[in-house]
Amino acid sequence: QVQLVESGGGLVQPGGSLRLSCAASGFIFSTYHMGWYRQAPGKQREVVAVITSGGSTNYADFVKGRFTISRDNAKNTVYLQMNNLKPEDTAVYSCNAARFSYYWGQGTQVTVSS
Repeated sequence: QVQLVESGGGLVQPGGSLRLSCAASGFIFSTYHMGWYRQAPGKQREVVAVITSGGSTNYADFVKGRFTISRDNAKNTVYLQMNNLKPEDTAVYSCNAARFSYYWGQGTQVTVSS
C-alpha cells in the first residue's frame, strides 16, 4: 500500500523557518521523482519544488533562494527546508511521487503570520 505522510507544518512568524518531511512507503522511492506542491485557500495547487530520482532540482520562481528540496533514499523521505517565510507562503503543502504512477500525501498546513 502506497503512503506519503507529510509532517513539519505549523504556525511560524514572517522571516521564520520550517522543515517539511514526507515519508514514503509502498513503492521504490529511489526511482521516483518527488515534488512539493502547495494550495492556498481559493487558489489552484501550484508546484513549489521538484527533485528527480537522480537528484536534480527545480524550483518555482517565488521560492528560489528561500526553499531547498532534498531527499534521503535510505530513509525514503523527501524534505523541504523553508527559510525566510512570507505570509503569502501560507498554504497546505503536499508531496507528490511521480514515475509511471502519481501518488499524493494528505498535506500539512503551513501558516505564516505574526
